[in-house]
Amino acid sequence: MQTPERLGPTDLRAVVVDYRDALRVHQDTINRLNVYPVPDGDTGTNMALTLESVVGELNGASEMAAVCHAISHGSLMGARGNSGVILSQILRGVAQRFEATPDGADARTVADALGTAADAAYGAVVRPVEGTILTVARAAADAARVGTDLVDVLDRARTAAADALAHTPDLLPVLAAAGVVDAGGAGYVLLLDAFLHVADGRPMPEPEPVGVGEAPVQGVAHAPVGDLRYEVMFFLEARDDTVPAFRDVWAGIGDSIVVVGGDGLWNCHIHTDDVGAAIEAGIDAGRPRQIRVTDLLEQVEEERWVREAPPTPEEGGPGVLGGPATTAVVAIASGAGVGRLLRSVGVQAIVAGGQSMNPSTAQILEAVEACPAESVIVLPNNANIIPVADQVAPLTAKAVRVVATRSLTEGLAAAFVYDPEGSGAANEAAMHEVLGRVVTGEVTRAVRDAVTPAGSVRQGEYLGMTRDGPAVVAPTVAEAGTGLLARLLAADHEIVTVLEGDGATPAATRRITEWLAAEHPDVLVEVHHGGQPLYPYLFSIE
Repeated sequence: MQTPERLGPTDLRAVVVDYRDALRVHQDTINRLNVYPVPDGDTGTNMALTLESVVGELNGASEMAAVCHAISHGSLMGARGNSGVILSQILRGVAQRFEATPDGADARTVADALGTAADAAYGAVVRPVEGTILTVARAAADAARVGTDLVDVLDRARTAAADALAHTPDLLPVLAAAGVVDAGGAGYVLLLDAFLHVADGRPMPEPEPVGVGEAPVQGVAHAPVGDLRYEVMFFLEARDDTVPAFRDVWAGIGDSIVVVGGDGLWNCHIHTDDVGAAIEAGIDAGRPRQIRVTDLLEQVEEERWVREAPPTPEEGGPGVLGGPATTAVVAIASGAGVGRLLRSVGVQAIVAGGQSMNPSTAQILEAVEACPAESVIVLPNNANIIPVADQVAPLTAKAVRVVATRSLTEGLAAAFVYDPEGSGAANEAAMHEVLGRVVTGEVTRAVRDAVTPAGSVRQGEYLGMTRDGPAVVAPTVAEAGTGLLARLLAADHEIVTVLEGDGATPAATRRITEWLAAEHPDVLVEVHHGGQPLYPYLFSIE
């Protein structure tokens, strides 16, 4: 192909889309490098989701100004986790320089854009740490300055970035101890690959099986959790002149602080032990919204479960976890957190499915056949899937027993008493016994107007569901949750497990747990992130 002298708006769009696609392909590889700082979600996933937001904003943008605005706004609003927020500043820095060249960015503009991006990334972090994506971005920018034509600028930047990435373990002992390079830096190199793919037709790199470069990552565990337990993120609507004071307050209560944005809207990220103070600082500066709080300790424990297990098969595939057992378990489930909980108690195979995605008999049969046991328990975890699961037993020589769990919470309760060395009959009896003690409930959102046993419900309102059907109608998810619990809880109940899914919010979870503390102070409450679709909250009561 002919080497271009400039990159126009169509080229910049292509770079962004190629970068999104590359992050998706390399997502798992980058995630496996994610050992520092304390994990706040997997780096590859966070970077990929950030780019998904950017690509979504590009729809219909064709002029340079519109493309650059879409990149800036999409990356700010869609940034996920510490790595995503820093990446958003890099993208915004690039967009800022490209926007000044409506006819296309030449070699000098591209070099300047990489420099602006690196400066923006460093400026967003209150306490910059070398050996991270910041170091890699700075090395690329410095090398780009001495380039001649467009491709030479990008080639020099890519070479320098890869070299800096390879040396990140020299700057961060935690990377050296783990034998990996920096995950965010690895994601940044792919941005330069996307630029070279558009400008010079070079192929995008294929993901390597054990990480970037020669860093061995198999079996590597995350660094231990530090003193700061919670990740707090929110958008802050505030005057720009209030942000320096806001940063100063945050500097005194946490680390991994990134504050990016401008023109009255900021994306803010911190690790802290004082969630209340972090949010109050935002209230003092302006109006925080879309507040998200993550328990890093719980997340690291879930990550440990995954990393200490054998290689995990794709959900819905025939692969299984664990060695031979007297009895194995196949569970139908959706949601990454649910999957981790099930695997943590020994479930060998998970078939993807649920309310809106019922698996076939063939899919369940395939998982049963792959299990390393002659006796297999199937947990359907949905009323619609029970009759499908019942068809498996006549199709296999294995002894298959279906425990008719009607929800994910019932399935988890059954899985928690699973004994891999017990017989199929003994496991079935134990699971039925525990299900007799468990009361379950679900909160979902109405997709249409309807009349229910709990009263009329309008589309968008929330329903609290018992095993018998709708029991509560409420305008908010928190009111539906507390209303449902008020109906389900009895004096002899001791434990409430709350499983957060899509649509759950930190504020709603806090409202539910505060209600439980006030109304049922003797009840032990456990909150887990399930990630299940359609149901913001699932409750299990024992």
